[in-house]
Amino acid sequence: MSRPDRLDQSGCALPGRGYNAATMSSIDKIPYIEYLGDAVPFVGRIREIIEVIQLFEDFDPEELEGLARYMRCYRAPLGSEIIHEGDTGDFMLLLLEGNVEIVKKDVRGLAQIMGTAGPGKTLGEMSLIDGEPRFASCVALDIATVAVLDRESLSRLIAEEPRIGVKLMMELLMLLNQRLRSVSSQLLDCMEARRSRIR
Repeated sequence: MSRPDRLDQSGCALPGRGYNAATMSSIDKIPYIEYLGDAVPFVGRIREIIEVIQLFEDFDPEELEGLARYMRCYRAPLGSEIIHEGDTGDFMLLLLEGNVEIVKKDVRGLAQIMGTAGPGKTLGEMSLIDGEPRFASCVALDIATVAVLDRESLSRLIAEEPRIGVKLMMELLMLLNQRLRSVSSQLLDCMEARRSRIR
């Protein structure tokens, strides 16, 4: 597979035209990730898959375009680790094309496949909000195109487009709350099953 044309000496993607180096996030340090520009040209693709994008399902076309101005798009080759478990995270991504494998290390340090994600799935929302280390890794199973929102861009969105920014924060809150409820339910089921075995 050919490498992106614009790489620095370490293999990281060099920014394209119109890119502000002051707004670089941790995704820009990932080797062989190709910067494609802001997400406005990809709004059509976002609309095509909107029914499976839980986070954006209540956004109208004008709001989507406004949000897209604060997102940047990248192309990752097969095998790229787009998110690395344990890294400090400052961005979330929306998968536009391709598939990724979600991998988590077990207590022995061995990688375990937790699942896969395809177009329309969002990943990394927790670290976008709290900056804590990544819970799992995401590896491209084929060529993947992603739209990225980092913490600096989220802050600008809230300051400059408060209606869209607050709406996105509410959607993120609801999404993370749903995940917390799901995990809590699974934990209760495990505890109940353990009690049953002990009796």
